[in-house]
Amino acid sequence: MQHNKKRIFYSKNLEMNFGGLYALADINIDVYEKEAVGLIGPNGSGKTTFFNVITGVYKATGGAFYFMDKNLLGKEPYEIAKSGISRTYQSSRLCLDLSLLDNILIGMYNNQTAGYFSSLFNRRRLIAEVRRFKNRAVELLNIFNPELIDRMFRPVGELPQIDRRRVEICRAMAGRPKIILLDEPSAGMTPDETKELMEDIKKVRSTMEDVSIIVVEHDMSVISTVSERVIAINFGKEIARGTYEEVSNHPEVRKAYLGKEV
Repeated sequence: MQHNKKRIFYSKNLEMNFGGLYALADINIDVYEKEAVGLIGPNGSGKTTFFNVITGVYKATGGAFYFMDKNLLGKEPYEIAKSGISRTYQSSRLCLDLSLLDNILIGMYNNQTAGYFSSLFNRRRLIAEVRRFKNRAVELLNIFNPELIDRMFRPVGELPQIDRRRVEICRAMAGRPKIILLDEPSAGMTPDETKELMEDIKKVRSTMEDVSIIVVEHDMSVISTVSERVIAINFGKEIARGTYEEVSNHPEVRKAYLGKEV
């Protein structure tokens, strides 16, 4: 597939070895600006491990990965987040006892300019920053579900699953990243909620026109709807890439999912 856009992320022979077991082996994945890439594979194929490596949760045992032409291998999670990569998790990482607003504000940590001393001695600056962050949270909630604005100060644990996902995506968007990694965003949702989620992902792309997205997802309706390009991995290795139609009909992909040649 030919690209006229700028490549903003790529991994080079990325490897993750857990005591002799290769969760990732020679992974070379690239992402271009304003692109949505679907990453698929059976359970245990290495998809979430890939996310954990490129967000600094795991330290890769080989290879490298580059974002905006900078090698981020070995960087701490907060450094990677500050560079412009954010993510959601398959299992919710929301603080259920905190309000919707507080959960979204967590995602703005990297944009905070008011430090300890200015918070104490320059209250006007602190108040202006908090107001700006609150306005950003309202702006994001309005995109996904305006009704959530009225519940902004209520505990996020009171929300249904789809609205929790929306808050998680808002938190990932809050710091204005260049790449958002969505890990199984439809997990635990009904088919109708999944359809709503697909529309939500489209909203992300229309609202943040310069953002790229990598989606890890088992629901192929999500992958086929939101992804321009799909990469399939199995046992930590790439087995196919291309359009959804090309990858879903690839013999190795069908063998990986179905256990036999079709």
